[in-house]
Amino acid sequence: MPHPALALSWPPLPNAVEWLVATSTETITVSAPGVRAMRWSTDALYTAMKETHVIGRALSGRSEWAAGGKVWRSGPRSLQVKQPGDVHRLVSQDGPLTFQVFIFSAGMIESAIGNVRVRAYLDPDDERGAAFHCLHDAVSAEAGRFELEVAIAEAVSALATVSDARFEHPRSVRRAIELLRARLADAITLDELAAHAGLDKFHLCRAFRAQVGLPPHAYLTHLRVARAKQLLAKGVRPSDIAPQIGMYDQSQLNRHFRRIVGTTPARYARSA
Repeated sequence: MPHPALALSWPPLPNAVEWLVATSTETITVSAPGVRAMRWSTDALYTAMKETHVIGRALSGRSEWAAGGKVWRSGPRSLQVKQPGDVHRLVSQDGPLTFQVFIFSAGMIESAIGNVRVRAYLDPDDERGAAFHCLHDAVSAEAGRFELEVAIAEAVSALATVSDARFEHPRSVRRAIELLRARLADAITLDELAAHAGLDKFHLCRAFRAQVGLPPHAYLTHLRVARAKQLLAKGVRPSDIAPQIGMYDQSQLNRHFRRIVGTTPARYARSA
């Protein structure tokens, strides 16, 4: 059986790709703090940057998707594990895709296993995914709070068993990401980023896109929009956010926010 990772570089971006496409979402009630769950379906290609820790299980459909500089194949009952900052690109699909996903707060994960890189994909019969399947099965069976709390704790602990240094970005790319995160609201030049990363700007751009899935400027835009969502959820007015995240004005914020999130900052704030 071939390994599910098919390539070491990202495929060309299809013309039809959308940044955020969901044909339907269904929130699942989870009576445990720090965790959210939903069922999510799509019938379109998309690219998105993850803002949280996610453990997802495919319920239907087959797909090829790119993450971490590789292209993976997945089908029903396969597991996907995402971390904040991961870029996920759906490359192709066979039929509508439906996933059940658990979304964890960063504090819960990092306090349990620290800041480690984990394997992005597990086959349906991979023994390391047993705790993740138990969690998904518990929610599907509408288990009680105590059972859910145990399943969540075991799933979080099991993330340490799928940590894998091979999925770490090269040091130069890690340093570039660290600088973009640390100076999210600042004007950063490519020369400055390259100097911090320890590569010339041409090699950095190539390495960054190959490993992360987006060029540095697009990744920074996603970071800024993610920060805007956090500020909106805290009650900051949309008109006050642009200068706090390094954007020129509200018009630029609205344009990028709508493209990536699918709605305007004002509408997002009302629903947050």
